[in-house]
Amino acid sequence: MSTVSTRGSAREGWEKGLFVSSGDFVDRVFGAGAADADGTRRGWFGAALATGWLLYLVPQIYDSWVEHGTGRAAGAAVAVLAFGGLIVTAFVVFRRLDWDEQADPRSVDPRIWPLLAGMAALSAVLMVLLGAAALPTVLYIAVVAIFSLPTRRSAVVVAAVSATMVVMPVFAPGRWLGGTALVLAVIPPVIWLAREIGLRGRRLQAITRSQRADLAIEAERNRVARDVHDILGHSLTVITIKTELAQRLIDVDVDRAKTELADVERLAREALAGVRDTVGGLREVSLRRELATAHTALTAAEIVAVLPDSTMVDTRHSELFGWVLREAVTNVVRHSAAGHCTVVVTENSIEITDDGHGFDVTAPSGSGLRGLAERLRAAGGTLTISTPSGGGVGLLATVPAEGSVR
Repeated sequence: MSTVSTRGSAREGWEKGLFVSSGDFVDRVFGAGAADADGTRRGWFGAALATGWLLYLVPQIYDSWVEHGTGRAAGAAVAVLAFGGLIVTAFVVFRRLDWDEQADPRSVDPRIWPLLAGMAALSAVLMVLLGAAALPTVLYIAVVAIFSLPTRRSAVVVAAVSATMVVMPVFAPGRWLGGTALVLAVIPPVIWLAREIGLRGRRLQAITRSQRADLAIEAERNRVARDVHDILGHSLTVITIKTELAQRLIDVDVDRAKTELADVERLAREALAGVRDTVGGLREVSLRRELATAHTALTAAEIVAVLPDSTMVDTRHSELFGWVLREAVTNVVRHSAAGHCTVVVTENSIEITDDGHGFDVTAPSGSGLRGLAERLRAAGGTLTISTPSGGGVGLLATVPAEGSVR
């Protein structure tokens, strides 16, 4: 049994889980890139939630009215309303932009630039009219840039906003500005990082979906290849033997020759139908049917068949054991030159032995046996090939008993 190291795969799985789950979290919180049918309503909800935070400026406007009169307070109120209008525009109009870092910068909606410039200008006006209390409005500029621009361009805006937060206490000291500004300076990079994790999560999800689709296609190709090999290999072998037999009988026993040729026609039609069913995914194989077919093939090859009564065979692995029997009998008829072939079936195993000349079991196996081993591995079983001391070949397929722990 081969052993595969899981240390690297475990780490990769942890990283993938981090990025994917974080990406889902960011999408749910910010609604980034959502394309649901109810997207417009969600955009308005996000805008209302974001602009609601601007209410913290109402007491500052009131203080401005008390200290400086109506004109300054009215100007601040108009600036706050205009700033809120730009936020609504950002959420409703620009929420469906291309978030991919590799997107062509020309694909960015050009209207975002005057919107960001307008927000920056209004933020500056508010800081002039209301002082340091208006500094958090700069955060809105960073958020809109993060969710409206490609990653690298938004990083530039985030860096500029954070730098503004850091230097503002130097040029406009306030009673609360110093420590708070430094805290606010950390927020844009954190949001940008969450956004980047969200991007990576979606990319990993897309890659995972693509890889799963590729694996499904490859598995289907392997299934068709195995089934076609098993169907045609077995049928053509029997057809060849019966055709040779008919050629020998045609001058001796015409009626028997006609019977063999009729069997050839039937087998050819069954093989054609089997290929069609395989391509369509409808191919059904059962152990009972294959036992009857094995008797026909072995008898045609003048090999004595010792088979269990097909009416007494009842196993939950009927299809799998049917494939095993088909491949084994095909090899016996084609390669063994045996005189006898014995089949023993139990609930969890099937064994086929012959008394032919055998072969080197250490040599590379053909595609038929490889496909058979793949079928058994998929069912948790094993395939064992041996050469008894008396000659011939023994093929044993086993599967775990129902309820056993593997």
